[in-house]
Amino acid sequence: MGHDLVIVANRLPVDRVNDERGRSTWRRSPGGLVSAIEPVMRAHDGVWIGWPGGTSQRLKPLTIDGLHLVPLSMSEEEIEEHYEGFSNGTLWPLYHDVVAKPEFHREWWDTYVKVNRRFAERAAELAAEGATVWVHDYQLQLVPQMLRDLRPDLRIGFYLHIPFPPAELFQQLPWRRQILEGLLGADLVGFQLPGAAQNFIRLVRQRVGHKTHRDLVYLPDGRTVRAAAYPISIDAAGFEDLARDAAVEERARGIREALGDPRKIFLGIDRLDYTKGIHARLRAFGELIRDGELSVEDAVFVQVAVPSRERVEHYRNLRDDIELLVGRINGDLGRIGRPAISYLHTSYPREEMAALYRAADVMVVTPYRDGMNLVAKEYVACRVDDDGALVLSEFAGAAEELRQAWLVNPYDMNGMKAALLEAYEAEPKELSRRMKAMRKQIAQHDVKAWADSFMTELEDEAHHGHTKTVRAVDAG
Repeated sequence: MGHDLVIVANRLPVDRVNDERGRSTWRRSPGGLVSAIEPVMRAHDGVWIGWPGGTSQRLKPLTIDGLHLVPLSMSEEEIEEHYEGFSNGTLWPLYHDVVAKPEFHREWWDTYVKVNRRFAERAAELAAEGATVWVHDYQLQLVPQMLRDLRPDLRIGFYLHIPFPPAELFQQLPWRRQILEGLLGADLVGFQLPGAAQNFIRLVRQRVGHKTHRDLVYLPDGRTVRAAAYPISIDAAGFEDLARDAAVEERARGIREALGDPRKIFLGIDRLDYTKGIHARLRAFGELIRDGELSVEDAVFVQVAVPSRERVEHYRNLRDDIELLVGRINGDLGRIGRPAISYLHTSYPREEMAALYRAADVMVVTPYRDGMNLVAKEYVACRVDDDGALVLSEFAGAAEELRQAWLVNPYDMNGMKAALLEAYEAEPKELSRRMKAMRKQIAQHDVKAWADSFMTELEDEAHHGHTKTVRAVDAG
């Protein structure tokens, strides 16, 4: 008795925590993806396959809040080579415009193949006849084709949450053809932006030699694959409710007070990652204070850097660089009780994030390259009084939708300083005009709409694709 819907993702949507008695138990992780997919899973008796973190091997399927979860184990070596190695040392930098240099190691690739096969085999065991399988993200790009080989009856969708690079960069990858063929196992391949889908189609034409037309790839066996953009979003209503919560409003006032009630609070919240442009934005802010354009009495920058991939050297070095910069700026420009930058290397629950979003006058989101960036959307959802300013990198996927932000090129230091200053000095009327337009956009295009549109399209696409195959067989 299999499941009609199987979600395959690198991580399970749960974290291991200790309860009051110190016993180890599972808790649902706060995350947009699980809240988006949960209604779809409940409606289809779905199951979610993923790695729970850690290396424990004897893991039984579990049910949490009515969600069926199937943990897959990884050994220490697999975590090192598949996850930290190929996924985050090769693909992550390559797909993010080579902001850092990707490393190409054959052992990493071999382990990536092995782990992808384990995921594919488990999905093949759990899926009912004719079921839908939705595979997520860059860690599992070989799963669609492996799964199709095992179970040609399935409808298979794949969604890439990060950018997909142009041909000039992707071609560096020694295993470029295997990755493209892996993705072509899906009926529908979803990307954040239309440009990414076009990059994929162009590469398939050039490197694999299949016939393509607009967003379709025609395979020799008569199957068609569609590649299109489905920009991901957030639970906008959920964040809005949270932002209106009395305790959150109270906490937002408390944050302002603790910061000495400055005229304006700038805020950055990012995973500590070299793609996020944290160093450049703090430098820009520091220069504005140094040059007397802003004063520490009137403006403070709160930067939350959520710990990330701490075993990877790149990330440890980045942390040191940022902490050095913050120390230098505060040492040179801060006064007693008035640091220029309040830096926090930690992660917060959703309530505290919502309070920070409510407290901040200027949200600064300046990645060098980002698939979407949901922090920008969360900030907009929390601005229930239609105020506040968003300074946003034009290289974040979110910039396509949030056109009323102050858009910046994070490589342009003077441009970034000008935008920070403009956002700081903008009139309330101007802020309100921009924020209303952005709020309307994310209220209409929330994460539920994203999941629904992908699933609907997948069911249509698979249906059309399979009918075409059947027709071709009849005609033959």
